[in-house]
Amino acid sequence: MKSLEQIAAELQGYDPQALSAEAVGEFLSRLVEPLEAFEEVGIFDALNRVLAEAVISPLSVPPHDNSAMDGFAFDGGQLRADAPLTLEVVGTALAGKAWHGEVAPGQCVKIMTGAIVPDGLDTVVPQEFTKPAGDGRILVPANVLKRGENRRLKGEDLMEGRPALPRGERLGPAACGLLASLGLARVKVVRKVRVAYFSTGDEILSLGEPPREGAVYDSNRFTVFGLLTRLGCEVIDMGVVRDDPALLEAAFSRAASAADAIVTSGGVSVGEADYTKAMMKKLGDVAFWRIAMRPGRPMAVGRIGRSVLFGLPGNPVAVMVTFLAFVRPALLKMMGARDLAPPMLRARSGEPMRKKPGRTEYQRGVVSKAEDGSLHVRTTGNQGSGVLSSMVQANGLIVLHHAQGNVAVGEEVDVMMFDGVI
Repeated sequence: MKSLEQIAAELQGYDPQALSAEAVGEFLSRLVEPLEAFEEVGIFDALNRVLAEAVISPLSVPPHDNSAMDGFAFDGGQLRADAPLTLEVVGTALAGKAWHGEVAPGQCVKIMTGAIVPDGLDTVVPQEFTKPAGDGRILVPANVLKRGENRRLKGEDLMEGRPALPRGERLGPAACGLLASLGLARVKVVRKVRVAYFSTGDEILSLGEPPREGAVYDSNRFTVFGLLTRLGCEVIDMGVVRDDPALLEAAFSRAASAADAIVTSGGVSVGEADYTKAMMKKLGDVAFWRIAMRPGRPMAVGRIGRSVLFGLPGNPVAVMVTFLAFVRPALLKMMGARDLAPPMLRARSGEPMRKKPGRTEYQRGVVSKAEDGSLHVRTTGNQGSGVLSSMVQANGLIVLHHAQGNVAVGEEVDVMMFDGVI
């Protein structure tokens, strides 16, 4: 396990008082390590979990050549480009029940979607393409299909003995369905990352407390809880901890003994009149950064015991942005996931944006589709780090990179979307 000093020495131009967003990501990728503990879970409990080992397909999917259509199966070698084909129907193949019989030239089998294609047949003509020809026969018009069409081949989805899912795959709904299609009721996954979280500050009110002058209700506790839960972490909610050395020491010690990672909000800004930073220094190996970004400039990172510490700023939007940009990829690495960074899409800006090179900006944006099918994005307006309502209005973060300058109307920008379809 490397110390923060050793990691910093490996990064060219490391300056904790002027750290680029890219350097933060690189630092954290060296700080965190994947968990080595695994467990076996049922498929219903596997959603968002990370595979601890590759899944090798125990069977082929589909297990037989089968029909992709309701229609008629026959030997496609009889097709002629310039002439219709007349076929005698000699049987019916139903899904889930193999049809056994001989099919001679000039004959076919009526077949349902998913039914096994009988031996010697390789083509299925959809029923709606055919015409009755009398006496139990059908007519296949010329040029309506080619040999081999509308047949699903054995193993075209997954072949027995070959990898079906790689180690590190984060299991979404489609992957869970794929596992079930292989007949697998249980799967080996990395155990959940345990994350202890608490807010700090005397100005923070918990829900149920009466309002008081100068105090605000703690929204960060609930946004971070949601982010951690959606990511698939085991969350240890420690509530609000006051600016009291004894209370903070007890909270950090308890968190470090119970969790793989600790996330706090508040108490890391320069000039903060509280004891949070002092306690972090006392109990762990911690670096205090000023990141060249907006919002979310102050951040603390390090270890307390064997737990990785992420000290986030106190403003609600800054908490969410720093979590999405830095904490989420780090936790995914701890989970053993292959894909750490959220995918970016490109959209045309619907308004000019002022931006100075030398810092990364994450502006709340709303992506929509224009009549021509192109994607456009506009900001939500006020980009203040305390305007939590803007995160509700937005469906993504417009990422204006470190070296990027002003953005003109119609210019393409990167957008980190909040949610995917599956």
